[in-house]
Amino acid sequence: MAKVQKAAKRKPESGPKNPKNYVASVGKAFAVLQSFSSEAFELSLSEIAARADLDRGTAFRLIHTLVELGYLQAVPQSRRFRLGVACLDLGYTVLTRGSLRPMVEPLLRDLVPEVGDAASLGILDGGDVVYLARVGAGLDRHKMDRRPGTRIPAYSAALGHVMLAQLARDEQIARLESRPRVRLSERTLTDLDALLARLDLVKKKGYAVSDGENAYGLRTLATPIFDAQGVAIGGLSLTIDAVRMDMAAFRDQALPRLMQVTGQVQDLAIKSGLTS
Repeated sequence: MAKVQKAAKRKPESGPKNPKNYVASVGKAFAVLQSFSSEAFELSLSEIAARADLDRGTAFRLIHTLVELGYLQAVPQSRRFRLGVACLDLGYTVLTRGSLRPMVEPLLRDLVPEVGDAASLGILDGGDVVYLARVGAGLDRHKMDRRPGTRIPAYSAALGHVMLAQLARDEQIARLESRPRVRLSERTLTDLDALLARLDLVKKKGYAVSDGENAYGLRTLATPIFDAQGVAIGGLSLTIDAVRMDMAAFRDQALPRLMQVTGQVQDLAIKSGLTS
């Protein structure tokens, strides 16, 4: 075990180029953040200390400082930690400059209002969906805030289901169990077995639907975005006011367009080198 932990530590290949200008405490803080990966997205204090090559006392102080600043968050009912939303904010700034969002928004505008009343780009963060882009028109009466950076519970939304469906079963369960599941409408699924069955169906079909499950009077379709390795890195959703048409008609009319736009976004993501 000791050998495995040692191999997992992240050390710079060489020392700082100018030691006089190097702030060691900042380097240690980033070593803590760099301990996390897509394979190790939740770590204990001991695991972080080993991976960052720090003693437990230093790791403890850095971890709790980063939690206070929002760059780490404590996993509920455990002694583990994961990257926090502030890291997403930094990545979001890069993402905006890196051109995916500016390229996606015109594609979303092509869908609204012709095909739907709102179109969104989102990612999965723990048990939540985080919106990166949103174009909307005609849903003012529902008073729903989905501006970039907004978080909603993944268990209750088509956009969450379509991304959760791409994960391994143990990770699906961990994310679904990471936050309380409450009924947002009489149609919201909260039972774990029922949700897992829904995710299996979504994975098989390649898209997700929500008919008033996240909010009364809204119907949503969602599709996953994959990177070059076939890993889901996000999702697109299209929403209409329920008075506009029934769910079957919405699916028949809108799904082909949504899948077409998703393919375009996926091509842009791959060309931009974006991964999960």
